[in-house]
Amino acid sequence: MGPGSHAGPRTRAADPPGAVPAGPPDVAGEGPSYSDRVNGDWLIRGRDGRLSIYLTSDGAVLCRAERTPGGPWDPPRRIGGAQKLHPVLAVGHGPDGYGHLTSWRPTVKGEAGLVHSTHYRPLLAALDWVPIGHPDKKGDRTGTPAVAVDAQGRAHVFVRNGAAGIAMVAQKEKGGWDPWCALPGEGAAQEPVAVTGESGCVEVYAAGSGALLHWRQREPGARPVLEETLDVVPARPGTLRALATSPEHTTLFFTDDSGDVRAWRPGDKPVPVLPAAGPGPVAAIRCVLDGHDCTLLAQRSASGRVAFAAYPTEQESAGAWWTESGPRLPADTEVALAVDHEGRVVAATLSPSTGRLLLTRRKDEPGLALTAWQEM
Repeated sequence: MGPGSHAGPRTRAADPPGAVPAGPPDVAGEGPSYSDRVNGDWLIRGRDGRLSIYLTSDGAVLCRAERTPGGPWDPPRRIGGAQKLHPVLAVGHGPDGYGHLTSWRPTVKGEAGLVHSTHYRPLLAALDWVPIGHPDKKGDRTGTPAVAVDAQGRAHVFVRNGAAGIAMVAQKEKGGWDPWCALPGEGAAQEPVAVTGESGCVEVYAAGSGALLHWRQREPGARPVLEETLDVVPARPGTLRALATSPEHTTLFFTDDSGDVRAWRPGDKPVPVLPAAGPGPVAAIRCVLDGHDCTLLAQRSASGRVAFAAYPTEQESAGAWWTESGPRLPADTEVALAVDHEGRVVAATLSPSTGRLLLTRRKDEPGLALTAWQEM
């Protein structure tokens, strides 16, 4: 499947031997709740080239990693120490290849606080969870956090506060954390998403009632400022995904109320990309396909299979079409994309209810030909 081209009819193929048992197609209007899904890229490539994934399970965060780049996967192991956590996780990935994890932990009855851990290499132990406070000083969880890592390797954590705004806390350059601060603007009705632009500056997006909000650092280490509030068709909850798409821009992908995936680069109006394949968020990466800089989207479709679409980066007008791949998967399946140590696109699916991890890689062929999905 090349950028802007359709690889074939979207008919359901027979499930391969050993595939995850198929579930029924999604019923219109039904689907999993995305409020406690992992916010960010839960499939990342570390500085040693190994792929790793992060997931929540039974009050803990687990990590699975390749033993060697492109090799077999180790079983899941608990990271960050014995601290009990709520089933929510945000993941950020720094330019140094380190993973930054943020979650909520219970404190006293009816209250919670955010914690952070850094995972330097997939096969090494992560740092223990460090408390980083609460956006309102104290209280219960206020929403799913987001985390982005700037060019200096400093984590920036964003979360809704009790005033329907976005609050943030960031690591200091020489250790420790700055105080919490509230960003200008209000009306954030959904969890934020954060991304680091090619400039190394952090940006954050949130959706309100019929509006999109965008904050951006104007220089590394500065507090993000509200750059734009755009009145638009409401975004479906849990569908925001941000991606750095050029030295000048980041792009926000979201699904609107009509069911279209749209792309928004601040300063312009959102443009339609294609109808959503399913009810959840899209995964998105930039990659090189047949020598072209492309944006690749993936999503669990309403049929239960994984749908892919690619188009030339920032050229949504070129058109994109979904092509489905693999077996039908449970309704809670999450999809992630990465590029491995050899520059190949990797797609992974993870079902929290079954714990099964499926993986496919791009073949050394034109277009987006994929290997058979394998359970890790």
